[in-house]
Amino acid sequence: MATAMPLCYHGAITKQECEELLTKKDKDGAYLIRLSETIRGALCLCVYKQKIVYTYRLFQTRAGYYTLQAAVGVEERIFKTVEDLIRHYKRRDQGLSMHLRHSVKRKTELLVPQPTEDAIYENASDSADYVDVLPS
Repeated sequence: MATAMPLCYHGAITKQECEELLTKKDKDGAYLIRLSETIRGALCLCVYKQKIVYTYRLFQTRAGYYTLQAAVGVEERIFKTVEDLIRHYKRRDQGLSMHLRHSVKRKTELLVPQPTEDAIYENASDSADYVDVLPS
C-alpha cells in the first residue's frame, strides 16, 4: 500500500538536482524530501542554510511511522506522518542545522511505498554526506 506524500517530496531526484532546487530557492530554512540514493527505501530531508545543503536520513518503520536518524545519545523521535515530522521540525532548536521554513514544492502528486520486510536500517552505514539530528 502506498501513501500520499507532501508536496515537498520530490521522489527519485539526485543529490545534485536537490541541491540545485534548494540553491535556486536561496532561502535559509528551505527544504525538500527525496529518495535516498544510497539506502533503498530510505528518504532524505534536505535543508538549506547559508548556501549549504544539510541532508538528514529519514526512515519509515515497519509500522509505518517516520523518524530522522539522530546522533548517538539523542532520543529518537517517532512521528505518525511525514507532515507531523515536518510540523515538529518547523519549530526552532529541534536539533536540525536550521528549522524548516520554506517548502520547495513539486508540481505533481507522488506516492511512496510502505516499507518491506527487508528494509532494515538499524545498521545503516554512516556517510559524510549525512548529518544527524542533535540534542535540542
